[in-house]
Formats: sequence, C-alpha cells, structure tokens
Amino acid sequence: MRVKSMISLRSVLAAAGILAVMGVANLAQAQQSTWDQIQANGIVRVGCAPSEPWYFKDPANGEWSGIGPGITALLAKELGVKWECVETTWGNAVAGLQANQFDMMVALDATPKRALAIDFPSGTLLYYAVGVLAQPNLKIEYWADMNNADTRVAVPLGTSNDRAISDMLPEAAFERTKGSAEAIASFAAGRADVVGGASLWLMMQNRALGGKGQVIIPKPASASTTSIGIRREDDKRWRDWLGIAIDFYYYRGHTAKVYKEFLISRGIDPATAPGIILEDM
Repeated sequence: MRVKSMISLRSVLAAAGILAVMGVANLAQAQQSTWDQIQANGIVRVGCAPSEPWYFKDPANGEWSGIGPGITALLAKELGVKWECVETTWGNAVAGLQANQFDMMVALDATPKRALAIDFPSGTLLYYAVGVLAQPNLKIEYWADMNNADTRVAVPLGTSNDRAISDMLPEAAFERTKGSAEAIASFAAGRADVVGGASLWLMMQNRALGGKGQVIIPKPASASTTSIGIRREDDKRWRDWLGIAIDFYYYRGHTAKVYKEFLISRGIDPATAPGIILEDM
C-alpha cells in the first residue's frame, strides 16, 4: 500500500509539473508583443469594418480592398509578411484590439476616450472632412440648420463622428446604428433625414444609392485626421514603426495612390472625390 501511495504521489507531482510548464508557456504566449507575434506568425491582421472607401468586401469573391487593406498591404510588404482581414465593426474595434483578435485597425480616429484603452502611432494617416448625406429636399448650409428636434440623424455607433456630430447637434434626434450599413439603410428607408460621417464614406454610400441624396459639408467645416489603432503594450516597436511608416506613405504620396487606385477600381473619377491630403481640402 505504501509503495502504491508513493507511485500515486509521484504521478500527481509529475502531472502538476507538466501543468505548471504549460501554464508558463501559455502565459508567455499571451504576453507576446504584437511585433514578436507578427514576426513569429509571418502575418499581420487588420480589423476590417465594411464601409467604403475604408474597407470593401467584394461579394463575388470575398476579397477585400479599400484604404485599410491597401495600407495594410504596403506595411506587410515592408515587413516581408502576409496580411489578412478580420471582419469586425467600428463599435467593436477597441475591444477587438484588446482581445488580440487583430493587430491593428486602419482609419480608426485617435480620440481621447479611445486613447484611454488602446494606443496610436504618431504621424498622419490622412485627413477627411466631416459631413452629412442628406435627403434631396433638405436645404442645409450650416450645422445649425440641423440642430433641432425635427432632424433625425443616423450615425454608426462607436465612431468618432458619432461624438463629433452629437456635439454639434445636441438638439437633434439620433439613431445610433450597429454599423455603417444599418445607418444607410435607415436613410434609404426614410427613417433618417441625414447620415453623419466622413465625407469620403458618404460619397461612396450616395453612389451606391444611385445619387438619391446629397453630400454636404456644413459650415463651419470640421476636418479631422484618422490614424491606426493598436493594442497598448510595453513593447513599443510596433507602434513606433507604424508612426514612421504612415508618415512616409503620406508625404511620399503612397497613401493618396492607394486611395486613387481604389476609387478607379470602383469606377469613380478621383478628381470628383473628396481629398485626403490637407492641401487638397
């Protein structure tokens, strides 16, 4: 009985030792930085929220294009790795980054609230103007023209423009939708008088609706920059490298080229589209 007990005890201790080693290995993997993770896996994952021109998923073949995938492809080429889209929503961007569902979210605006939870590289990805897609019968010149309880405004929940437009239109009636598609659907069904967001995105949505609305940049004009959201971590190599890369792409014209090539692929003349370079706005 004593020998059997000793063997049993040794088995338990051995099993405990294996579990402890596995626990340390899992902890090390969980704490692996984004930079090391990309190098080890040979792939960079970008969160993709369907909303042109940022992200477009071709329904015919499932392939992604747009500013987000275009920039990601440039970054992956620099790193010598592959890239992939992980479909998500703007509202889930911060949580998705924190949960390590993807390595970055291109075209995520750096706001004070988001900066409490995630990190952003320095540098400028691009500029855009905040506007509205309005029903054709509306006459809008100023933000104040919409600041009343009779104006129904649809905005995708969790976007930086949700907060920006809410601040400018505190008296309006808001419908905050799960995603971009739902906001446009509300507008198309006549439940919303205007949809708020980046003028680039609104232009694409109005095109998809057959030009039934009107894209307006109300006065005073509100311009903003957008960035790349990443996880907050002690290892800053990923953040610092991204800052250098996006500045390089912006000032060397690569970002503008990505934008123009996407517009052309969607049958749009770049000369008729809103600019993304400050000097062109």
